[in-house]
This record gives sequence, C-alpha cells and structure tokens, in this order.
Amino acid sequence: MKKILKSALLLMMAMVMFAACSDDRDDNPTVTAPTEFVLNTPAIAATNIDLAHSSSLVFTCSQPNYGFPAATKYTVQVSLNQDMSDFVELDQSFTSAKANVDPALLATALTNLELNAGKAETDFPMDIPVYVRMRAVMTTETGDPIEGTEILSNTITLSNVHLLYSLSPVTVPEHLYVTGGFCNWDWGNCFDFIPVYEHPEMYWRMVWIDEAGVKINTAKEWDGNQKGYNDVTIDGDLKANISTNDDGNMCSATPGWYLMVVTATVEGRDIKYNVQFNEPNVWLMGPCIGDASWGELNEAGKFTVPTTKDDDFISPAFTGAVPGGDGDGIRAYVKIPGNDWWHSEFIVLNDKIEYRGAGGDQDRVAGAVGQKLYLNFSTGKGSVK
Repeated sequence: MKKILKSALLLMMAMVMFAACSDDRDDNPTVTAPTEFVLNTPAIAATNIDLAHSSSLVFTCSQPNYGFPAATKYTVQVSLNQDMSDFVELDQSFTSAKANVDPALLATALTNLELNAGKAETDFPMDIPVYVRMRAVMTTETGDPIEGTEILSNTITLSNVHLLYSLSPVTVPEHLYVTGGFCNWDWGNCFDFIPVYEHPEMYWRMVWIDEAGVKINTAKEWDGNQKGYNDVTIDGDLKANISTNDDGNMCSATPGWYLMVVTATVEGRDIKYNVQFNEPNVWLMGPCIGDASWGELNEAGKFTVPTTKDDDFISPAFTGAVPGGDGDGIRAYVKIPGNDWWHSEFIVLNDKIEYRGAGGDQDRVAGAVGQKLYLNFSTGKGSVK
C-alpha cells in the first residue's frame, strides 16, 4: 500500500512539473539571445544594378532564433566601406524576413554618403560597390523594440550599383519666422517674415529687439534648425548694436525697433543666412505727401518711430488728398537695400496692416489732407485718421 501511495505521489509531482514547464514555454517563454542572423546574397548581387530603373530590391534573411516565434522588426543598413564604418540605416522597416527596399530611398542614402566622402554633384553618375547588412530586433505587441534583443547580420556586397545624383535641389525657404522676447518665445505668436517682391531669397520684418533677443527658423517650433547669433552673418546699419547671450540669441543692449532684412543663399547642401539690422524707418510715397515725382526716401513722408514695443509708428500729416479706388492712394513702404520701394510696400485695409510681399498691386486706400497713417507692428493693426 505504501509503495502504491509513493508511486502515485511521484506521478503527481511529475505531472505538476511538466505542467509548469509547459506553462513556461507557452505563456511566459524564455528569450534566447540569438547568435546568428544570416542575410542571403541576392542573385543580382554581381550584376549591374541601376537604381533609377529598378522598381524594388529584395533582400531575404533568416529569422533570428529567440527561442520561440517572436515579432521582429528588420531594417537595412548600407555603406560604401566593407567594414560598414560609414553605414546609414534606411528609413524603411519590415516585419518579415523579406525586405522590399525602395531603390529611390537607397539612392538618396548612397548619394549622401558619397557627398559626405567628398564627392560633388559633378562626379555623378557613378558605378560603385555597396555593402549591405540587416538589423533585427524583437518588438512588443505595440511595435516597440525590446532592449537586449538586437542582432546584426553578416555583410553582403552589391558589386556594381549604378548611382545617379539623387537629391532634390536645395532651395531657399518659402517661409521664415522670428521669435524672441517680444513674444515671450512663443512660436504661436511669432512673426512671419515678409518676402521681398521678385526676390524669394529675401525677407523683411520690423521687430522689437531687447536683451532677450531673437532667433529665426523655417518652422514655428524648436526643431533644432533655429538660427541664432553664431549661425548667421550679422550685418546692416545697426549691426554694432547686436550681440549675443548665453542662449546664443541675437540681442540688443539698446532695446528698440529694428528693420530685419534676411538674405538666404544656397551653398552646396546648406542654406546660409545674412541678417541685416537696419534703421526702422517707414516712409509714405507719392501724391499723399505732395510728391508727384514719386521719389524715394522723401523726408516729408518719414514716420515717427516709437520708443516702446507697443506704441504706433505715425506718419506725417498728408499734404495731398488721394481718392483711393482706381486713383492714387496712400502708399507706405520700408526701404530694402538694392530694391525699389514697391518691393516692400504695404497698406492698412480693414484696420490691418496688409503687406504686398510676393503679390501684385494692392487696393488703393483714400486719404484726406491732414490725416495720418498709424501702424502698430506689434499687433499688426493700423488706421488712417
């Protein structure tokens, strides 16, 4: 009887242990760190591969052995060197052991690698060997990589890749913005620069600058591309007033209004910025100041510049009546070096400052003798009264 009980107990213990092991495998598997991950050499590896005329490049690999079927993310890395010392990872990922790589994406990556290695656009097209490997990492149900599960494959060679210059032309930005102490560094309240007519590389803006300073950017956000004092060339009539601080801003120890004029120049794959800080002068033009010759920088049309951030620029009283509509109207502008006055003109419509920018002629606004034009560049509001 004792032997029967003993045998039954041993059998029950074995069953419990077996169930525990089964639970460990099915519900809480143990991850095995993979030691081998093989990228297969494609059949076209030794042929001429013309990326510009390829619809896709297919790479296959083995699945890393994590000890159980695991969700895995695969990415492709390419290099000009066999030791992969200059590799870049393509911005494309796969969830199976078959990667259909976008040839255009690969061409862009290789072009950047060649430029970084000292080549110029005139060196293209070229036929080059390309070295490829894959990276695998286990992922969670939400697709996040699991630390400690990454593995790199072997490196294979594509011996003869035909590469055209595959980067889009670098162009000056369509939009440019300025933020700073004047708006409490809030990109939501920053100023748009106004494009100079017929000059897409030039921008201007009237800006209040103090010790806090300003920065410029092509986006309304802190994306790492914002430019400060050391990132631009400081220029202009009042450049001696501009300095920097611990944050690298463009600052003024003599707070006041500045006419900022920015010129963007493409140099290679970079854009360089020349930033002028000029006198904040605003001018009336033409018959409203009794000038039938339409002469620029007429002292009779020079505005009074406020000494505070929130006050108005105020014109002299009009000495000539202008009917507006299809006739002459009030015309105002800032002077951009090297440009005609109307390349940077503006007017007040419906109590708002409206800039010509890159557009055509603006509506004409009437003015009576004795009236003045009031402009508030902080609020963007204006009036004739």
